[in-house]
Amino acid sequence: MKTYKLQLLCILLFFSALHGLAQNNRFSLKGTVVNSPAKKVYLQQYDNKMLKTIDSADVVNGGFVFKTKPKLPELYGITLDPEVDLLYPFYIFLENAPVTVTVDSIENYKNSSVIGSSQQDLFNAYKKSSRNFNLDSFIRANSKSLVPAYVLYRNYSFRLTPEEIEKYTALFDPSLANTQYIRLLKSLPATLRESGVGKKAINFEQWDTEGRSYKLYDHLGKYLFIDFWAAWCPPCRAELPGLVKLYDKYKGDGWEVLGVSFDKSKAAWLKAIDIEQLSWKQVSDLKYWDNNVGKLYGIRLIPANVLLDPEGKIVARNLHGEELEKKLEDIFKH
Repeated sequence: MKTYKLQLLCILLFFSALHGLAQNNRFSLKGTVVNSPAKKVYLQQYDNKMLKTIDSADVVNGGFVFKTKPKLPELYGITLDPEVDLLYPFYIFLENAPVTVTVDSIENYKNSSVIGSSQQDLFNAYKKSSRNFNLDSFIRANSKSLVPAYVLYRNYSFRLTPEEIEKYTALFDPSLANTQYIRLLKSLPATLRESGVGKKAINFEQWDTEGRSYKLYDHLGKYLFIDFWAAWCPPCRAELPGLVKLYDKYKGDGWEVLGVSFDKSKAAWLKAIDIEQLSWKQVSDLKYWDNNVGKLYGIRLIPANVLLDPEGKIVARNLHGEELEKKLEDIFKH
């Protein structure tokens, strides 16, 4: 009798474990494609504003099913063309749940939709609440969610002081400590302080358009404006004509410009330099958002810039338009 009860208990425990395993592996990702003749759909993992394709699925009778189980919860991109949609796929927060997606290719996936992801629902609610949005309240109400961590990292970190970043980051639940967003947010304040106004500029090495080494400390002696930009960045390109005019005006007075590109295509970088008629030194490591100089100076959004005095001390950060013109007038007295 005891043996029978023990066997029965083992069977019950076995099926209980199977049920628990099933509950722990609820994830699935499927969907339909509309308004497109695409034969494949691609799943891309988001990392430091960059996307890496990790899976693809055939589109059969308008439907698709992904087989890979990705890291969860996390932000991903779904695209019908990973080359064309490099910057603008359909972004989706995935979690351990069955998720169904409608991928509509018209207007950068504007009408695409998601069913089954509570994280995506929260993200959609955030996007609709911009008029009455309060970052502090949003984080406190959702401190265990990846969504506010992403929002702080992606949409606010570049405009906040180190103290503000530390204040908001401290509101998150410890369970998010190892996410890419919280890790970066925790390291960013120290980087910003080390490269802040009044500090000696951090030395670096990059390579110019001819592949020659350029080391910052070898080129001090003038006021140096380090311009962080990229050929693929429309706001960066929009600023360049004004910067060209200022360069022509002040280059004889002891002002120099250095372009640091966040491109990854050398051909696109060189083409943009030619189109915009940029005559100052240009350097890059062609690592996109992983650009080493960008990391050293805590650059989270471009266009961005750092102004150095002849000794290499940082005298200003992120001067644009009239602010930059006024600063140069004050320095060179005309």
